[in-house]
Amino acid sequence: MLIARLIAEQETLGDNLALAMELIEARDWEVAGAGMLDTCEDVLELEVVEGNPAGIRQILDQCFPDSDLLLSDGTIELPQLFVSDMDSTMIGQECIDELADFAGLKERIAAITERAMQGELDFESALRERVGLLRDLPETAIRQCLDERIRAMPGARTLVATLKARGCHTVLVTGGFHSFADPVAQMLGFDRVVGNRLGLADGVLTGGLDGAIVDSSVKKQVLLDETVRLGEGTLSLATGDGANDIPMIAAATYGIAYRAKPKARAAADGWIDQGDLTAILKLLGVAQDQWVLD
Repeated sequence: MLIARLIAEQETLGDNLALAMELIEARDWEVAGAGMLDTCEDVLELEVVEGNPAGIRQILDQCFPDSDLLLSDGTIELPQLFVSDMDSTMIGQECIDELADFAGLKERIAAITERAMQGELDFESALRERVGLLRDLPETAIRQCLDERIRAMPGARTLVATLKARGCHTVLVTGGFHSFADPVAQMLGFDRVVGNRLGLADGVLTGGLDGAIVDSSVKKQVLLDETVRLGEGTLSLATGDGANDIPMIAAATYGIAYRAKPKARAAADGWIDQGDLTAILKLLGVAQDQWVLD
C-alpha cells in the first residue's frame, strides 16, 4: 500500500484530485482511499494499492504542481531520528557565500557553490577551492557573519523542538563548518553536529581544512550509524536541498527535499516547495496544537 500525503491549494483540490484518481486508475492501480487527515485538515491522504512509486509521484506532481508532498510505501509514522543539512535548509543562507562577502569574493564563490549544489562539480574539490580563496580572512569575520547574516529558516525551531518533544534524536550534518554549525545547532536545539573545520592560525583562516571532509558519503553514513545506534525498527527523516544531500535523503525512511535543487528533489520521497519547515510536521500528521512553538 502506497500512502501519499500532500498539502495543496484548497480551491483547486477537488478538481485536481479527480484528475489524479483518473490517471492513477488508468494505469490499473486502485485508489483505496482519499480524504483529509483528522489531525491536519489541510493535508490530503491517498492510499493506492499496488501502485508504482515513481508513477504515483509523477502523477501527483503533474496534478498538484504547487504542493508539498510525502510518499511512503507504508503507514506514515513519527521518526525516531532526524538528520538535516544546514545551509539553505535549516538556515536561509549558504555560510561560505556570506563569509566570502567579507573578503569581497561572494559572487565568485557563490557561483562555485551553486554548481556544486546542482551536482555539476565534485563536492570536495569545490569546497577546497572556495576555502582556499578565503585565506588570510580574519577569524573575527566568522562571528560578524553569524551575527549579521545567518538566520534560521522559518519553522526550523518548531520542527526540531516538536520532533524532540516526541522523542526524536536530532543531528545537524553539514558540508559547511563547525564555526557556523555549532552556534546554529545550539540556536535550533539539535542534539549533535557533524561538519567540517576551517583551518585557523594566528587569528586568520589558513585557506585549508582541518580533518576529514564531510561530504555526501559521510552524511549518509551518519544517518545509517545513528539508525543502528537507536536500534532495530528506527524510522528516520532526512532533509536537504543539494546534490550532496542525495545519498542521505535516499537512505532515510522519509527523505524530504526542502526548496531543493532538481536532482535532490527527484531523489526524495517528498518535497516542500511551498510551505515552511512546519509543513513537514503536517505531512507527518502532527496536529498544530501539538507543535512546540519557538
